[in-house]
Amino acid sequence: MIITRAPLRISLGGGGTDLSSYYSRFRGFVVTAAIDQYVYITLHRTFQKNYIIKYSQHETVNATTEIQHPILREALTKHDMQPYLELVSMADIPAGTGLGSSGSFTVSLLKALHAFKQQHITAQDLAEEACDIEINRLHEPIGKQDQYIASFGGFICMEIEKGGRVNVTPLKIPSNTMYDLEDNLLMFFTGYSRNASTVLADQKKRTETNDPEMISNLHFIKELGVSIKTALEKGEPEEFGRLMHEHWLHKQKRSEGMSNDNINRWYDVARANGAIGGKLIGAGGGGFFLFYAKDRKVLRKAMMEQGLTEVRFRFDHEGAKVLVSQ
Repeated sequence: MIITRAPLRISLGGGGTDLSSYYSRFRGFVVTAAIDQYVYITLHRTFQKNYIIKYSQHETVNATTEIQHPILREALTKHDMQPYLELVSMADIPAGTGLGSSGSFTVSLLKALHAFKQQHITAQDLAEEACDIEINRLHEPIGKQDQYIASFGGFICMEIEKGGRVNVTPLKIPSNTMYDLEDNLLMFFTGYSRNASTVLADQKKRTETNDPEMISNLHFIKELGVSIKTALEKGEPEEFGRLMHEHWLHKQKRSEGMSNDNINRWYDVARANGAIGGKLIGAGGGGFFLFYAKDRKVLRKAMMEQGLTEVRFRFDHEGAKVLVSQ
């Protein structure tokens, strides 16, 4: 039996510049962090000559080509996994909430397949294999952030070259700043789930057609990512909070589906009740709000009164990991 896990993530800066439609022309820059919320994969042999697959649905098929789940189908086919196999997926937080669950799922799955075949794989190669499946094989209009942070864990800076190579470096964040972020970064579920591909497909199309407003917005977001990296490494979390606010103001301009009246109202309430800044995590349109709080008690009370649910978290520093191998 093999059990693996890969962390979910919170995007801190530069999100959107990790799509090939942007970085292939201008280079990308992303700052991101892994959190202690995970996607788990369990894989083991059975006595039945088929594939038993359990996620939000249940499939029992005789060939990998018959698998309905696209990522599972591509990964199991690519690795030539034979029958007599049962695979189960579980997650701490459901998909469609902006925390990079698809990338974490793919990374955890591939980590399990390599462990099952007793193959070592580096974090870089694991992330690239996950990107290959989601972006190249399945043609999802997504970036590389989710796969890389799920594989590496920790706080990382991703510099993406025009050819697609990703250079990963850990952020040099002072320990007291790390603890400050764990105490004062608060995450609340909006109640909206959404398909990130819809929002990202619009960004991809507008970037490829040289929409000046979209390209200018992404240039600014990239510069803001560099400023966020500087603020965190200098130990200035409140400055990071202010930059988050600026990030959200510009992110809203990227797409009409980025926000709605409820999301705007909740953000205004948060800013009036202890939040220095914040933003929706991920592509936008729903999922989780992330706020940096100057007064976390007041902010928690205000968000609770708005009916939003908080999910508390710490940071993950291990990345994709084999938990059981026997």
